[in-house]
Amino acid sequence: MKNIQMAVFMSIMLISLLSCQSNHGDHSHHGHHDDATHANEHMHKSSFEELVERFDEPEREAWQKPDEVIAKMGDLSYRTVAEIGAGSGYFTLRIAKQAKHTIAIDIDQRFLDLIEERKKELPDPSKLETRLCTEDDPNLNLDEADLVLLVNTYHHIENRTAYFRKVRDVMKKAGTLSIVDFKAGEHPVGPPHEIKLSGDQVVEELKKAGFRNISLDKTTLDYQYIIFAS
Repeated sequence: MKNIQMAVFMSIMLISLLSCQSNHGDHSHHGHHDDATHANEHMHKSSFEELVERFDEPEREAWQKPDEVIAKMGDLSYRTVAEIGAGSGYFTLRIAKQAKHTIAIDIDQRFLDLIEERKKELPDPSKLETRLCTEDDPNLNLDEADLVLLVNTYHHIENRTAYFRKVRDVMKKAGTLSIVDFKAGEHPVGPPHEIKLSGDQVVEELKKAGFRNISLDKTTLDYQYIIFAS
């Protein structure tokens, strides 16, 4: 009888162990997808009008310092800049005043329509084009972009390793990827802390995507980091 009880006990322990290993493996494999899903679900709780109002809030200039961030990109007068997740055009419209050419890329046509309307106020509207993308494809042409920028967008990307491998492959050989996103933890701005990704995690993910020269700036902005990668 004792032998039977011991056999049953060992069987239960083996099943539990295998179950734990399986669950751990699933979490590791789908981590990027789950992170992005939570981020996108959170964002889509707001209407389009509410998102535009949030993206354009006057307080944003104080904590995100867009002009200072753009200055870190260097001379843009001879470069083509593509912003993935351009939103209301908060960064795109500023960059378009300096860059040789600017591509505003977004998954939502409504944002692109808004940028098309707003770009009429630029000195040369022809220097800014809008382009619709999909969840898994940035819709960039080979050797088209000198600089690819994502602001407040990285944590929304699913399957990030595969996605940014695509970005790396289509950028110009001497091109640069720049990411501005929220530091992990509780802050007065940005999404809930469980959605945020640390700068160190982003660096590790970009390494897996094939980027080698990566710098991480945690000091310029109080609530965000700035990454440059090539």
